[in-house]
Amino acid sequence: MSIGFTARARRGAVALAIATGLAVGVASCGGGGDDKKPQSSASASASKGGGSGPSTQEGQSQEPVAELHGQDGLLLQITSTDRDAGGFLTVNGNLKNDAAKSVVVPPQMSGDETEIVKHGPSLGGASLVDPKGKKRYYVLRDTDGRPLTTSGLGTLEAGQSLPVFLQFPAPPEGTAEVTLQLPTFSSAPLKISD
Repeated sequence: MSIGFTARARRGAVALAIATGLAVGVASCGGGGDDKKPQSSASASASKGGGSGPSTQEGQSQEPVAELHGQDGLLLQITSTDRDAGGFLTVNGNLKNDAAKSVVVPPQMSGDETEIVKHGPSLGGASLVDPKGKKRYYVLRDTDGRPLTTSGLGTLEAGQSLPVFLQFPAPPEGTAEVTLQLPTFSSAPLKISD
């Protein structure tokens, strides 16, 4: 009798794990139909699920509008910078290893704020600078302090590219250009799409 119960419990646990995986997968793939709107479902899943691991769909199909060069052959290619009606600015792109050997993503990219660093390697050290408004904007965080950016970064093999995103508070409507800064990378100007 306990054997039948154990087998049913295992099947139930497997079904629950599959359903959870499908729900997370669907939530992280949203927002692909309208190029004018950022992928807010990706940021929503990041706030609930401990950040967003590298996704195979974010920011891959577009040509870079800006490039930031990092150490050891790392390259951050920005593909879009979109203003959201909710007061957010979402930056999408690809983190690429242009070197001939594997590279460990530098921990400095997470920044030095304890609240962000404790959630693992991410792009949490990034900031946007509004030179005209003389303001700096930092990566947003969820209620648990996790940065709303791609996290779980580790080693990139030679030639490997990972789609990434970063979410910031949106600068005022009149601001059309900001500068993206990320520790260990060069900075680059970005035009904001409305």
